[in-house]
Amino acid sequence: MSVNTVDNGPTVLEEPTSPIHPVAPYPPLETHLEAVQSRVARRRAAGGRAPEVYGFVAWLMTLLVYITYVFWAIVPDQMIQSIGIAWYPAREWAVLLPAWSVVLFLTAYFVYIALGIYSTPPFSDTSTFTDSRAYFIPRNTESSQTEENPYLRFSDSHEIPAPYDIPTSLVNRVLYGRRPRHRDLSVS
Repeated sequence: MSVNTVDNGPTVLEEPTSPIHPVAPYPPLETHLEAVQSRVARRRAAGGRAPEVYGFVAWLMTLLVYITYVFWAIVPDQMIQSIGIAWYPAREWAVLLPAWSVVLFLTAYFVYIALGIYSTPPFSDTSTFTDSRAYFIPRNTESSQTEENPYLRFSDSHEIPAPYDIPTSLVNRVLYGRRPRHRDLSVS
């Protein structure tokens, strides 16, 4: 309990974490250090987080399956039958299952590559060199009347160009020069 002095005289205020305070959370709030310590204590008491437990169980099950597989593949039939196991798969499956697993694993690589090739657009499609996010220089009417190409205003060596996408036709013209016009050489 704390005492504050106001114009009307001393008044008693409730603790902000008491159950009778109108906006107090109940149970009382823990400090950060107490919260961390209680979480650590609960985790130690519980024995670990769920992913750790699931991972350990998955590891144990994998180990059990592997030991069973090796036992089935290596131990002679008489020994397996003497334990009381009357039916088990033929021994050829001890070789077929790993072989098919490897083939399935390698096939998954080829399928993944084939899906990538299938989803690639053809070279003639414009989406191979531009997309909906391309930001080209805006062509305003004033600039088009005074200059032929709006990109020429960035050709000054002291100019810092704005971040625009350059059209593919301009890149090709700079790299390869103008394409000569081909005459129609058809034989008549």
